[in-house]
Amino acid sequence: MSTRRIGPFSVPAVSLGCMNLSHAYGAPPPPEAAERLLRRALELGVTMFDTAALYGFGTNETLVGRVLKPHRDQIVLASKGGMAGVRFDDGVKRVIDGGPEAIRRNCEDSLKRLQTEVIDLYYLHRWDKSVPIEDSVGAMADLVREGKVRALGLSEVSAATLRRAHAVHPIVAVQSEYSLWSRNVEIAVLQACRDIGAALVGFSPTARAFLTGTLRDVTVLDAKDIRRGMPRFYPDHYARNLELLDSYARIAQDAGCSMAQLAIAWVLSRGEHVIALPGTTQIAHLEEDLGAADVELGADVLQRLDTLINRDTVTGARYNPATQAEIDTEEFA
Repeated sequence: MSTRRIGPFSVPAVSLGCMNLSHAYGAPPPPEAAERLLRRALELGVTMFDTAALYGFGTNETLVGRVLKPHRDQIVLASKGGMAGVRFDDGVKRVIDGGPEAIRRNCEDSLKRLQTEVIDLYYLHRWDKSVPIEDSVGAMADLVREGKVRALGLSEVSAATLRRAHAVHPIVAVQSEYSLWSRNVEIAVLQACRDIGAALVGFSPTARAFLTGTLRDVTVLDAKDIRRGMPRFYPDHYARNLELLDSYARIAQDAGCSMAQLAIAWVLSRGEHVIALPGTTQIAHLEEDLGAADVELGADVLQRLDTLINRDTVTGARYNPATQAEIDTEEFA
C-alpha cells in the first residue's frame, strides 16, 4: 500500500478511522464484527488506526486497544483529547475542555483504555475557545516530554490557530473533514499544513456515504444518526444534492473505479501531504476503500469532478449553527 508521512511516521495513504465501530451513525456493530473488521484491516496492510476519547465515551478506545495490543509495535496509534464524555447526575455528556488538567486526564484515561504506554499521534479534538490554544498545546507538549505521546495534531482548526499552536510545539497533522462536498480546508488550512510540514488528514472522504451512492433515502437513517442533524442531509437539501449523483456515477465508471474509490482518490489527489481517513463497519467497504490508493485520476477527471461537485453546487451547510459554533474552521461566505 502506498504511504505518506505524518511527522516521524510513514502511514498508508488510506488509513482507518475507527469511530463508526462505536459512535455516531446509529447502533454500532456487535463487538465480534468490529473486531473482525480491525483484524482484516491489519491483514490488508493498514498501519494507522484513528480513535478518540469521545467515541462511544471510551468504548472505541477500549475496543481498539484490546484488538490491536498484540500488534502495537507494528502500528501508528492516533487518538484525541480535549473533548470527552463526562459523568453528571443525569448521565454522561459530551464536554469540550481544553484546560491543561482535562487534557492530561483525557490522555491518562486513553492510555489505560488503549492498553499502551504511549500514543503515537495525539490530537486536540476541538479547540476550547475559552482556553488559549497556546495553553492547550503547552499541556500536550508536556505529555510529549513525559513520553506519553510521540507527536501532536489538531482537529478542525483554522490556519491562524494552527500557526499559533505550531509556534508552541511542532504540529505534525491537522484532521478535518475533507471531500468533494466539504472543502473548507482549501481556504487556508491545506496550504498552511504544507507550509509547516504537517499532514492534512481528511475524515469523511466519501461525504458520510453520500458519494458512495448507497444512501438514497435519508429517512431510513437511525434516529440517533448524527447525519439527521446536518443540514445537507435534511430531506429537502438532500433531494437536491442527489441530483449530482448520476453524473458523478458516470465519472466513476469512466475512471474505472467505484464511486467510493473515486471520492477517496480525489482527496488523495489534493497533495502528497494529504491522507484519507475513511471509516466503515463493513469489511467489503473497507476493502473497497483501501483500493482507492491505487486509483490514478487524470486531469480531465479531476476537472469534471471539480465542476460537478463544489461549494456552489452542494446545498445545505455542513453543520447546524450550534455545532458550527464549536469548531474553528474558516467557512466559505
